[in-house]
Amino acid sequence: MSSINTNIAAMTALQTLSQTNKDLLVTQNRVSTGLRVKDASDNAAYWSIATTMRSDNMAVSTVQDALGLGAATVEVAATALNSSIETVSKIHAKLVAAMAPGLDRHKIQTEIKELQAELRNTSQSAVFSGENWLQGNSDTGPDSKTIVASFSRDSSGTISIGTIEVDVGPGGTMMFDLGTSASAGGLLDKTHTLTNATAPNNEISIAGESTGLTIDWITDDPDDLLALKEMAEIVDKALRSMTDAATLLGAAKSRISLQKDFVSKLIDSIDVGIGQLVDADMNEESTRLQALQVRQQLGVQALGIANQSAQMILRLFQG
Repeated sequence: MSSINTNIAAMTALQTLSQTNKDLLVTQNRVSTGLRVKDASDNAAYWSIATTMRSDNMAVSTVQDALGLGAATVEVAATALNSSIETVSKIHAKLVAAMAPGLDRHKIQTEIKELQAELRNTSQSAVFSGENWLQGNSDTGPDSKTIVASFSRDSSGTISIGTIEVDVGPGGTMMFDLGTSASAGGLLDKTHTLTNATAPNNEISIAGESTGLTIDWITDDPDDLLALKEMAEIVDKALRSMTDAATLLGAAKSRISLQKDFVSKLIDSIDVGIGQLVDADMNEESTRLQALQVRQQLGVQALGIANQSAQMILRLFQG
């Protein structure tokens, strides 16, 4: 039945063209953004997962930055500590050499004094981003430094942050202690008591400002040489403790390096996972775009043909 009130063919052609235009708009958006899930209306579940994973990836990226900062701080501390070990080794060698009879121990003392000053300068200079792990204050603490190492989220949505702890207290990497309590003292400024009664000052430290290591009073007297031997033993013990501290930093440096590599790979893996959920297949979308463009052109032509039916009815009434 032909009707001038209801053009069924035109209505059908218009609906088909409207749907084609909608599909074409969706495909064009995917091609322009590279995403098949851009917002929650595209796919609520995938969009929610991708949004959460993007947030987590930003957090992991921040962890990567924190590891880089921690690695730099450890590197500065390790470099200064290794230099200090070499300097203390020289002091130890000077003390051993001073045990030989007939040496000018005043000149040796002058060399030791310069080496002690070098130790203090090295410790003061071991600073990165305001952090000095060789010099601290045991009165105020803390005795450990924390490096953010990981970020994770479990199935319930609870997040956890992993850390690497480095002992920077008197039993760790602290060479000089700025504290004033009776128990204060780092590896190099800790006060030691000589048991030899002939020493003019039985309270000594390896490189402390107030109780330094002095040997210019020592003679070839056997008791004096025993005091010198005791000094050498104190320095040797401190040298072993410094080696342990260097090992501690080396282990932390190695762990940070491993964690940095893992975090870098984790960021890439999360990016790939997000892409699997929301990225558009550009080969597929380009093919669909061309097909929809052809359908759109055919739809426009079909609508034009359907609208001409009313013109054909008018001709029936023409004489």
